[in-house]
Amino acid sequence: MKYLVMLLALLCVACSPADKSDGRADTAGSTAAADNHAGTYAITGGTVYTLGAAGKIEHGTVLVKDGRIAAVGADVAIPADAERIDATGKIVTPGIFDPESQFGVVEVGAVKETRDASAGDSRFSAAFDVADAINPRSVLIPVNRIAGVTRAMVSPTDGDKHIIAGRGAIIDLGSTGGFIHRDPAAMFATLGESGAELAGGSRAAAMLALREALQDARDYADNTSAYAKNQRRSYALTRLDLQALGPVLEGKLPLVIEVNRASDIEAALRLAQDFKLKLIVSGGAEAWMVADQLANAHVPVLLNPLEDLPAHFETLGSTLENAARLQKAGVLIAFATGDTHNARNVTQAAGNAVANGLPWLDALKALMLNPARIYGMDKDLGTLEQGKAGDVVVWSGDPLELSTSADQVFIAGRKIPMVSRQTMLRDRYMQAMQEKQALPAGYIAPTAQ
Repeated sequence: MKYLVMLLALLCVACSPADKSDGRADTAGSTAAADNHAGTYAITGGTVYTLGAAGKIEHGTVLVKDGRIAAVGADVAIPADAERIDATGKIVTPGIFDPESQFGVVEVGAVKETRDASAGDSRFSAAFDVADAINPRSVLIPVNRIAGVTRAMVSPTDGDKHIIAGRGAIIDLGSTGGFIHRDPAAMFATLGESGAELAGGSRAAAMLALREALQDARDYADNTSAYAKNQRRSYALTRLDLQALGPVLEGKLPLVIEVNRASDIEAALRLAQDFKLKLIVSGGAEAWMVADQLANAHVPVLLNPLEDLPAHFETLGSTLENAARLQKAGVLIAFATGDTHNARNVTQAAGNAVANGLPWLDALKALMLNPARIYGMDKDLGTLEQGKAGDVVVWSGDPLELSTSADQVFIAGRKIPMVSRQTMLRDRYMQAMQEKQALPAGYIAPTAQ
């Protein structure tokens, strides 16, 4: 049975892949971008949404050179050696930043050997760092980057044991070398229903476990020398876990807590105030109920704008107007679907948020700029402005429309081949059908007996 599941899972992955005619796997869709060095590109004639001070520029030009945005405007001098990309009648934006994903640490959900997002039964929790397991050649990466996803927070999951899941890293999706841009970038933990289950059945027990961990980390930081000499009490976490929590207590590393119920969010806010934490709320299905408290505390929310069903008791207050209500109250929001395999569909989710009251431009910012702001990366990412990283997407139309596609993607100034294993498989069979080529036996459906 195990091997049947693995076979089916691999076939699922191979719905994204194509084979060469000799049967060898072609991984060009995963690795080509790594070999495509940053050059000089002029994206001309499009409607440019900079998401920065320049705002919207009609018939604009975005000049990308040596991995950075060299100029943006309606009258940009284009170097003679620049490759021109005609974006006439199209929309040009920054790349999408997925604020919570498992790119490179989960390949096939049904196969545990391909899942590295959780510490599981390990004795480590806070010290667990997903960066050590990220596979930049994952077939999920090209599938999503050719749809406009250029950056992502790769985050750990709580698994079956730990309230504190560990540390996440921010990556770009355009290379296989030097792809990690900040590590660690955030600490992740869970409360609410999931936290209660991990802690023995009660939300109060989950909160107590988290408080104990933070108190121990503070005591360890104040008494490191005594601990090393075995002159300090024992702690609930390992030495490495306590060290990993140090930057969280210092306010240098944000703590992302998964909570949905309004009362759980309020409890997380109290925790953050007590320990002076830089808190980020993940999930936040009922965040609109406590929007004013979140805004006053300057706590951002990572949410799925399609969350509107009471799948759990803690999400009874879910509504499609969550994003609009939070934004109106002054809460900084970013969109994350939680579906790494199809993170690209976040644009459709954002479109639904617009249909339910969120201004269109704010939805665009929630996809591209706000995640960078939330993780303190906005000096380098999130807008099309001179000097920033060359993450640019040319869209065939409105990015939030279902029928729109990304025509060209640039990541850190690299022109990304618009190829994934899915497109290769599509092209293989389309060509075979059009030319009526004979297919190998393994590709022909058996006839009914």
